[in-house]
Amino acid sequence: MLGASRNPQAAASAFVLAVAVCLGSGLRARAAESQTNAPTAFPIRGPAKARVLIVEDDQATSAYAARLDVIRRMVDRGLTNFTGRTSLTDAWRSLVATQDIVGIKVYSAPGALSGTRPAVAEALVSSLLASGHPAAGVIIWDKQMAPLRQAGFLDLGERLGVRVAASTEGGYDTNHFYDNAILGQLVHGDHDFDVRGETMGRKSYVSKLVSQQMTKIISLAPLLNHNLTGVSGHLLSLSLGSVDNTIRFVSDPTRLAVAVPEIYALPVLGDRVVLNITDALLAQYYGEERTLLHYSAVLNQLWFSTDPVALDVLAARELARQRQLADMPAESSHLALYQNASLVEIGVSDPNAIIIETAK
Repeated sequence: MLGASRNPQAAASAFVLAVAVCLGSGLRARAAESQTNAPTAFPIRGPAKARVLIVEDDQATSAYAARLDVIRRMVDRGLTNFTGRTSLTDAWRSLVATQDIVGIKVYSAPGALSGTRPAVAEALVSSLLASGHPAAGVIIWDKQMAPLRQAGFLDLGERLGVRVAASTEGGYDTNHFYDNAILGQLVHGDHDFDVRGETMGRKSYVSKLVSQQMTKIISLAPLLNHNLTGVSGHLLSLSLGSVDNTIRFVSDPTRLAVAVPEIYALPVLGDRVVLNITDALLAQYYGEERTLLHYSAVLNQLWFSTDPVALDVLAARELARQRQLADMPAESSHLALYQNASLVEIGVSDPNAIIIETAK
């Protein structure tokens, strides 16, 4: 279960707090300026509380392998408990309509054991289809097709009759973009490199897959560490998975702390997210995009919330707790990214303001 201790070193970091406050006043407004006909003034006060539901079943895995039948029951129980509906169909209808195109965002690069586990995605999609949602209205997606294929998501899509797609394929939407003063070295696949022949760019365009082909998004992120953001979580997965020209951010934690919340704040992205589920069957506290099961703890949990910040903060804390239990070195704090996200009303970054419920 989640640890209750806070990180005093992170909480005491006055410098990080100052950076977060200074950046916060411009984050949402700058993101809005990149949208067609979008307002540019937003209040800088986040929600007071966040709600997280943890569903746990000791039988969810066996020798690190996910058990689909158990996970499907966990998904259904999580949906009905979180939405407060008595039936699965009613639970789904409170989140999406049958005419919605639902994009299930997975994090596939680390593979089937350490990234989003295909069994969790299968249980979620099967549950959605069982509620009467048409298979044509479901897209399992990530940034690149090769990791999706290697992790087994293409096979999963064929088995369920739903589409599997990569955001890098099909082009980018020039009406929706993130503009940042940091110039990036453009590469093949970036819009301005392929279309305009430019080598440097300050805009990151949203994939047409996201902006034009889906109306609702559900994020499925693993409980997996990330060396620069603490966790390979919902904010990182959706933000960098939806736009091009991201090389300029990925090697610098300070740049990520600004860019990730700003990108997520684009209405075409964050406003479409109806649910976030953290795949916490395993907690891998070292390795990032490598599968290192000897640095993993079995939790057999799924976490549900409409608040991606709260989930990512709790995930980072749980990974820190697991490192401590394993008597492994602590990693540096990544507080600024989540404070920035909270300042622009994406969610709650204060652990004391997160209400945790459990269902077994």
